[in-house]
This record gives sequence, structure tokens and C-alpha cells, in this order.
Amino acid sequence: MPPKADPSEVKILFVRCLGGEAGATATLAPKVGPLGLSAKKVGDDIAKVTKDWKGLKVTVKLTIQNRQAEIEIIPSASSLVIKALKEAPRDRKKVKNIKHNGNISFDDVLSIARTMRSKSFAKTMAGSVKEILGTCYSIGCTVAGENPKTLQEQITNGTVEFKIPEQ
Repeated sequence: MPPKADPSEVKILFVRCLGGEAGATATLAPKVGPLGLSAKKVGDDIAKVTKDWKGLKVTVKLTIQNRQAEIEIIPSASSLVIKALKEAPRDRKKVKNIKHNGNISFDDVLSIARTMRSKSFAKTMAGSVKEILGTCYSIGCTVAGENPKTLQEQITNGTVEFKIPEQ
């Protein structure tokens, strides 16, 4: 028989789930069961915390200590861009292959880049902004009425200036 788990030890789990929905308990049970947690309760807690992200896939960080789960949302760049588009939540079973052809402001891109700066591999903030513009291009939305690819080229050439303090 394996040794008992130390209750004061901190365990960290990352789970990718759909916002606003309790994940399948069958997928949560093998991860949280050995730590002494109920998969149904953890799923309901995740659904409660991610209700603002309804219909979007987000990564959730579970910090487990003393059989208590603390839930934190770690959004991806694509989910932040789709949330900035302010689209109505869709039913995944009925609506497939959705096109995100909306428009977001350049200020939205800057705030998303500031949020994602810690996860970015870019040296400068301009590089992080270009990463977010690439995400906008792959999603299919425009930024301030322009193609994100042209904005990337303008940032590279130095024709677009923006002021954000480096972090």
C-alpha cells in the first residue's frame, strides 16, 4: 500500500475546461480523487469561478492544500481576445466552426498584451503586442478596423507608437 499523502503539502494542478460549465467528473476524478477531494464539488467550484468566461476554453489552476481547493483562472491570449470581442456565448453542440469577424480597439490589444506579458517570450512590450496581434489574425478579427498583419508590420517599421511602461 502506498504511503499516505501529507495533508499540509501543496499540490498544483492545471485543468483546461470550458468556462461556466462543470467539467466532466470522470476526467477530474483521477486527478483530485487521490488528494481526498470530491470531483463533483471541484467541478461545481470551477463552474462557479469561470462563469464570466462562459463558452470559452480557459486553463484553471487548482492549488490544493489540506483537502481544500483554491481555484484561479489563467486565461490564454485567444480567450482574452474573444472576450474582448464581446460576442454572445454560443452553444457548442449546435454552432460549429464559428468565425470571429468582429473588431477590437488597439487599447484592448494593449491591455491584453499587458496581461499576457508574464507568459510572453518577447523581450519588449512591442513584441508582446505583436504576439497578441498574431492571435487576432489567427482568430479572424480586425484591430481598429485594420488587418492585424499590417499593424504588426507598422510596429516593426516604427510607424505605430504606443506608450506602456515596461514590466
